[in-house]
This record gives sequence, structure tokens and C-alpha cells, in this order.
Amino acid sequence: MSASASERANLRGQPIRRVVIVGGGTSGWMAAAALARMAPPDLSITLVESDEIGTIGVGEATIPTLADFNAFLGVDEDDFVRQTQATFKLGIEFVDWGRMGERYLHPFGVHGHPTPEFKFHQLWLRLVHWAGDDPERRALVGDLGDYNVGTVAARLGRFSRPQAGVHNVLSTIRHAFHFDAGLYARYLRAYAEARGVVRLEGMVVGAQQRPQDGFFEAVRLRDGRVIEGDLFIDCSGFRGLLINGVLGAGFIDWSRYLPCDRAVAVPYERTAPPDPFTRATADLAGWRWRIPLQHRMGSGYVYCSDHLSDQAATDRLVSQAEGRLLADVRPLRFTAGLRERFWVKNCVAIGLAGGFLEPLESTSIHLAQMGVARLILLWPDLAFGQAEIDEYNTAARLEYEQIRNFIILHYKATRRVDTEFWRRCGAMQIPDGLAHKIELFASSGRVFRFQDDLFTEDSWLAVMLGQGVRPQGYDRLVDRIAHDELLTNMGRLKDVVLKSALSLPAHQTFINTHCRGATGIAPA
Repeated sequence: MSASASERANLRGQPIRRVVIVGGGTSGWMAAAALARMAPPDLSITLVESDEIGTIGVGEATIPTLADFNAFLGVDEDDFVRQTQATFKLGIEFVDWGRMGERYLHPFGVHGHPTPEFKFHQLWLRLVHWAGDDPERRALVGDLGDYNVGTVAARLGRFSRPQAGVHNVLSTIRHAFHFDAGLYARYLRAYAEARGVVRLEGMVVGAQQRPQDGFFEAVRLRDGRVIEGDLFIDCSGFRGLLINGVLGAGFIDWSRYLPCDRAVAVPYERTAPPDPFTRATADLAGWRWRIPLQHRMGSGYVYCSDHLSDQAATDRLVSQAEGRLLADVRPLRFTAGLRERFWVKNCVAIGLAGGFLEPLESTSIHLAQMGVARLILLWPDLAFGQAEIDEYNTAARLEYEQIRNFIILHYKATRRVDTEFWRRCGAMQIPDGLAHKIELFASSGRVFRFQDDLFTEDSWLAVMLGQGVRPQGYDRLVDRIAHDELLTNMGRLKDVVLKSALSLPAHQTFINTHCRGATGIAPA
């Protein structure tokens, strides 16, 4: 054991007293708020950020885990929605991904009614094979989304939170949010500061490290101030000021799988009631997002610079705006990938400092959230045990890989050949695990998830089917159910789902009733 390791071993059991967070934005203030919620009274939390450095804010759409985070903080959901100009989200609509002119919804929540014996989608697949190409039979069976109340409600522009009752299909609704990322950071800042977090305005320009082992002792600000700490959380964005700039944690480039490397974004005036879903429209060399907020519409174009110029992307995005532009078009550059290590010595990278995956499935904020949650679960003492550090890095990398594979699926399982970009995507080599998952589903409609996979079986089903992956068979064990009985029960369930969705208020009406923001638009 080296002298420095021996010295750290002597610190085993001694608590961390000072946390320094470098960078604000959504990631920094999520970390500050969560630690303030969990911290013992003697833990000092300082967040350093500079107004000179803008935040990325690409992802204003979220997944349901954010509702869990807000519940953990104990914030009132209606108040959160009002303060962040949020709208509700039941899923993501994908347009032109499988083929031009096709669309499907990746919903939250479950399809159908689970049974102890069979997967619901296997029952549906049996009827799909019975229907074949007969249009009347196909209409009778419907698509899998017809059995998901979130999907049907989204198509109808309706929304409600889950309703009680184990046999009530409305209990299966799961929701997330679209919100203004800047307003959410401000909301979390108020929460954190009310619980003792200290914010310092300043530009971090360097760090002080212990000579014996390279652990951070302090960060230096441009004005000469020195901020000491025991644990340092790097939320400095793509540059990774501490984790990469000082510690050289390295970066694993995934652009061979996810070639999009640029984006342009612009908000515009919202002129119609907000949809309760995000829209992702496949385009010439990437895809465009459309995110409805109460006070505006967020839009952007994620694209591959090998196949589209910056000016062409900007022109395309602006031409698709449905209202008056509210700001200049903002360019972004990035590389898909992650740090070789998220946690090095006494520094943990969270958010964009740790890695980046394009926001196709709205996972950017979730990854920051999980980075914070994982840190709390593996909270160190002053010895900074290597076992905890290794576990953090292994779990974080696995989560990034699983989300990466789910995003790759959208590009690989395309039948588009109209541009060089889409031909490239359809022909690319993909990770073995994903290739096997696609093969298994195409064979028999079976989906097996990996441990701690963020995306549920229902998510994989929605995207596989939506992209045009059609199972050649189904689980023959479901043949034990009489055909007429199955057809009748499925028809009844489809009717119940539709009637339940029709009973819900319009999305805008729900917002107006419960959580309309101060400047929210409320068209009739």
C-alpha cells in the first residue's frame, strides 16, 4: 500500500464535510437540491457558476423518472409545472422514421392488461398473425397502441394523471414533462438555497491538488478566491473542467453508432393547444424535435455534419417553425459518448461533463438525475474507497450503453434509403447485444431486458414495431386460449381503452384547471 493510500485508509469512517459543485444549469442544481434534501446538518454545499457561461438546455423533454425526482424532493407537482411553464408528456411521437409517411408513438405506461400466464403483446401478435393482410381483420385487431391508454389519449390530445383502481386502465397512465430548462434550474436553485446551499458567482480557472495523490483540495476562481472542499462534483458541461481538463479521465467516442454531431435550436411562438407528447421527425440527415411548453414551442434539428451543412440545417429548421421566432437560432456541437471514468479520486462528473447522448428519447436530464442518485447510494467517506468508485463507474457506463443501444435501434431499424445518411444508418454495424435483441424479437416477438435497463418491455415493443420490425411468429403457448374468447376479450379491452381516453379532459383544459403558468397561453 502506497503512503497516500495508507493515509486515506486512516480516514475510513470520517465523514465528508464540504461539497463543491462546479457549474450550475439543470445538472448542477439537481445535484445541489438532492444533496440538500439528504445531507446531514453539518454538510456544507457550495455551487460555483458563472453567468458568463450559458447552459446547453437541449433537452426540455423528460421521461417519467423526473416525476420521481420531484417527489423525492417533496415539491408540489402543480407548483413545479406552473413555475417552469411545463406541459405534460405521455410519450414521444416518431414521424418518418421507419418509412416516409409513417408515424408511431412510444408511450409511457403499459400495453393491455397483464396476465400471470402470458405477455399481453403475445396475445395481440397471435391475432395479428390470424388477421394477416385482411384489412377488416386488421382493423378489428388494431395496432398495439390501441391497447395503451396513454397512446390513445395522446392521439386525442387528452391528459390526466393516473387514477386509482387496480382494474382501471387509467391507473396505467405514466407521465413526464416538457419544461423550460432554465426555469427548472432556477426552481431547483430556490429549493437548494432555502436548504442551505451557497451559490458563488465566479469563473473556475484551476484547481489545487494534494501533491501525494492528486486529490482535489480546492478550486481557484478568476478573481483569486479559493474554494476548498472534500468532494468535488463536475457539472461544467461538455468541457469537463475538472474530470477531463485536470484529471484527464478520457472519452469514449460512440460516433460510429450515433453519427449526429451538431444541432441547431430555436424557440418559436406557440399558436395552438399543446400536444401531450414530444414529436421527433426524421429528416434528411438527422431529426427535428418539437417540444410544446406553456409559453412557447421548443424546436431543434439534430444532424450529421458529414451529410448536411450548418446553413442548410438552420434553413430547414426555420422553415418548419409554426410561429414567429422568439430568439436567434443557436448552434451546438457535440460528440456522442462518455467518459472512460465518471468518478476519479474525489471528483464525480455529472450531466454533460460525464457524457452525451442525443435527446432522441429525452434521457439527458435522466442521466444527470441518475448520476446524483448513484452518488448518494455510494456516498463516500474521506477515504474514498476504490470499491465504491469502481461500482459507480461500472453502473454508469452500463446505463449509458443500454440507453445508447435503444437510441441506435431507431436509426438501424429504418427502411429509408432516400438519403446517404439513412442508407449509412441502415447499413451500420451495431453492438452485438442490440443485434441479438432485434433478431430475437423478429423471430418470435420476445423481448428480454438487461439488468436495470431504463426502458421497459413496452418501450422496446413500441419502437421495434413502430420502426417496422415484424415478428415472424409468436409464443405458441398462447394458443391454449380459444380464438373466439381471445378476440372478444381483446375487442372489449380496446373499447374500454378508447372510452377511458375519451373521458379525459383536453390537455390544455387540464393545465388551465390545475397548473397554468403566469404567461401560459390558453386558447379556447
